[in-house]
Amino acid sequence: MRQAMVRFGILGAGRIGKVHAATIAGSGRASVARVADVIPGAAQALAASVGAEIASIDDIIASPEVDAILIATPTDTHADLIEQAARAGKPILCEKPVSLSVERIEQCLRVVEAARVPLMIGFNRRYDPNFQGLERRLRAGEIGEVELVTIVSRDPAPPPLAYIERSGGLYRDMMIHDFDMARFLLGEDPVLVHALGGALVDPAIGAAGDVDTASVQMQTASGKIVVITNSRRATYGYDQRIEVHGAKGMLRAGNVHMSTLERADGAGFCADVIQNFFIDRYAGAYAAEIAAFLDAIETGSHPHANGHDGLMAQKLAEAATQSRLTGQAVRIG
Repeated sequence: MRQAMVRFGILGAGRIGKVHAATIAGSGRASVARVADVIPGAAQALAASVGAEIASIDDIIASPEVDAILIATPTDTHADLIEQAARAGKPILCEKPVSLSVERIEQCLRVVEAARVPLMIGFNRRYDPNFQGLERRLRAGEIGEVELVTIVSRDPAPPPLAYIERSGGLYRDMMIHDFDMARFLLGEDPVLVHALGGALVDPAIGAAGDVDTASVQMQTASGKIVVITNSRRATYGYDQRIEVHGAKGMLRAGNVHMSTLERADGAGFCADVIQNFFIDRYAGAYAAEIAAFLDAIETGSHPHANGHDGLMAQKLAEAATQSRLTGQAVRIG
């Protein structure tokens, strides 16, 4: 017997809220019932696009006509809203991070655990078909034991300075996706973190106390090594690559190009450009993420990329931030 459509309340009608709302509305398994945003025009526009109603956050969370909550508000509101939704007994999908504070995340997760509701954190890259396939073949033993993971993530251009100033820094905002991916692929947690960073793209980012170019090396207790590099600028597009080297070989997931078209001549092969925007690159991942969240609701199982995953990624981000500031490797207890 087919399950009833899950009715979502969307908190936050910004860029990522729009992505999720459109994905939910097009899923065939769920609908958007209510939308809230501090900017009335944004809420109205998004609600109209998906056939939803506008309401306040409190009303959405309390409404019997809302089955699940999707949080796409600014980071400093996430933990409070997760707790409010959990106490209302609603399943929650929250954009990363839960909080910029490890202590606040731990407090929040205690509330979620007591409420016994599903909580998924928006580490959408786990659901990218390329990275998912890599992880699946890795678990199947194709390359033996993992020895070295290399993750490259470079944005086409830096975000506005106003965003940088409240983001919590590159390690907590941008690289946190890569910290989660590292754990996803390793199957164990890093215990040693060493970070470098500089403001090479925009001096104003450095003046704001952040970096725009960074690398992190991490190691697990068993000796496996991870190398992550990030940049806020890639002149050739949205650069997203992963390579895993193991005892019996290597698995690699490369960039997604705008098309498969290539030209060959005496100068060599020339391919079409890579995709230039995260929404295009990860459209399939967002759809698969929503599907997995709905599966968890319908089956009562734990979501993949849960609150604990959010906590561990934040611990790595804090360790990297501390390492960059001190110039010393940081050991995670």
